[in-house]
Amino acid sequence: MREFVYSRADTLKGLPPDATIIAGGTNLVDLMKHEVMTPGKLVDITGTGQDRVECDGDGLRIGTLVRNSDLAAHPDVRRDYPVLTRALLAGASGQLRNMATTGGNLMQRTRCPYFYDTRMACNKRSPGAGCAALGGITRNHAILGTSPHCIATHPSDMAVALLALDAEVEIVGPSPRRVPLAAFHRLPEDTPHLETVLQPGEAIAAVRLPAPVGGIQRYRKVRDRASFAFALVSIAAIAVMDAGRIGRIALAFGGVAHKPWRDRSVENLLIGEVPSPELFSRAADALLSEAEGKGANEFKIPLLRRTLTAVLHEVTEETP
Repeated sequence: MREFVYSRADTLKGLPPDATIIAGGTNLVDLMKHEVMTPGKLVDITGTGQDRVECDGDGLRIGTLVRNSDLAAHPDVRRDYPVLTRALLAGASGQLRNMATTGGNLMQRTRCPYFYDTRMACNKRSPGAGCAALGGITRNHAILGTSPHCIATHPSDMAVALLALDAEVEIVGPSPRRVPLAAFHRLPEDTPHLETVLQPGEAIAAVRLPAPVGGIQRYRKVRDRASFAFALVSIAAIAVMDAGRIGRIALAFGGVAHKPWRDRSVENLLIGEVPSPELFSRAADALLSEAEGKGANEFKIPLLRRTLTAVLHEVTEETP
C-alpha cells in the first residue's frame, strides 16, 4: 500500500481539488489495493450529513451518502419508483449494498479486467497506452458507444434505473449546478480516463427524481449467475398505457456501453403505437442499428434484442 494523506470533511463545500473522495469505498479501496488508483490525498465525506431521502416538491432528493440498501427499502421509492428498488436489489451483494452509497455508485469506475491488470495496456489507467481489450477477451465488453480507445462497460444497475427515471445529479463545487444523469457520464471517445463531467473540487451532493409517473416498471438483468455479477445486458423499462396504445415509455440499458445507455429514438418509435411483435422488432432494430461486437461479445447483440422484446411485452401487457 502506498502512503496517502487521509482527512475527514464536515461539508461538501470547499473540497481540495487535488483530493480523491471516499465514502463507502466499495470500489475505490479495491482499486487502491491493486494499485490501479494511487491517490495521494483521500477526503472522507461520510460525516457531511448527506444521508437522507427527502421530499423535493413532487419528487425526491436522495443524498449522496444514502446507502444502496436503505434506498432500495425506502417506502417512497418502493411505492413510486419500483424500478429503482428492483435495480438496486439486483446489484452486487447484500454486504456491498450495505456500504455502497448513491454518489459512490454513480462514481464507480467504468472498467474491465484489463483495467485491473496493471501489466496490460489501458487508456483509462494510462492515457495513450492503448487498449489491451481490443484483440483480447471481450465477452463482457461494450457493443454500443465504443471507441478505438476503450470498450469497457459501466457496471451500475442503479444508474440504469435512474436514467429511465430522468434523474438529475446535484453537484456542489465552485459553481453549484444540476446535470441530467443522461449527460453526467461520458462516452470514451479519445479520453476514456475522463468518465464523468465532474471537475476538480466538485462532488455529488444528491440525486433528484422528478414526480412519479406510475405505469408498469421493470428491471431485467441478464447475467452469468444469480447474484454478485455484472450485467451482460440489463434493461430498466417504464411504460404507461393509454387506451391500448403506448402513451409513455422510458428505456435504459446497462452492460452494453461505457455509460448507462438511452436512445430516445427507440422510445419515440414506440409512443402512440399499439404493442405488437412487429413493433418491438422495429424498436430492437433501431436500438441495435449501430451496435458492434468485438469477437466474444457479439452474442450480446441478439441477447439484447431478445431481452428488449421480452421486457416490452411484459410492461405493455400488464395492468398496474
